[in-house]
Amino acid sequence: MTTAIVIVLGLATVVVVLGAIAAARRARAREPVRTPPAAPGESPARDPEADPDFFDPRTIRVGDTVYVEAARYRAVGALHCTMQGEKWTEYLLDEGARRYNWLSVEERPGEEGEPLHLEVLLWTDVPAQGMVPARHMLIVDGLEFYPIERGTAAFRSEGTTGLPERGLLDFADYRGDGRLLSFQRVQGGQWEASYARPLTPGSIRVDRLP
Repeated sequence: MTTAIVIVLGLATVVVVLGAIAAARRARAREPVRTPPAAPGESPARDPEADPDFFDPRTIRVGDTVYVEAARYRAVGALHCTMQGEKWTEYLLDEGARRYNWLSVEERPGEEGEPLHLEVLLWTDVPAQGMVPARHMLIVDGLEFYPIERGTAAFRSEGTTGLPERGLLDFADYRGDGRLLSFQRVQGGQWEASYARPLTPGSIRVDRLP
């Protein structure tokens, strides 16, 4: 009698273990596929479960027709910048009639525990001739701006940018009243100032020749 009970309990244990293994496999099968990050120099991979209509602005190429919200541009050049392990790209967009804007795209870390996110900014020139970035508060258009970051990045230019093929770019960024202000210059050149407007990556699309 005791032997029979032991055999029954043993079979029950095997059934429970097999059931747990099967359940674990089913659970893994329901998990979304995680797309591995792209290797350096490759186009970023797409999540197979992502919105197929989503355009990744990191894949903009010189020569593309770029639509930013309701405006139509042509990407005539790009600056590929690096600084202490950080990388970002600034695209020169031609709106026509000699009107240009810079579009910067950078993958930035989120808050603690948050995933990486894309920061996309559209820059417009600020008439600030003669101004230089100070290390303290400055006033532009009657608004107070406070320094948040400054440094020097190495860049490689592509297409038409009006800049050397390679060089160093000084920058100084400020924030004030919810607005971003940045000064930039190629080393040895004049400082130029721009306001930045944040965009959602989904507000950008591209027409590209096959």
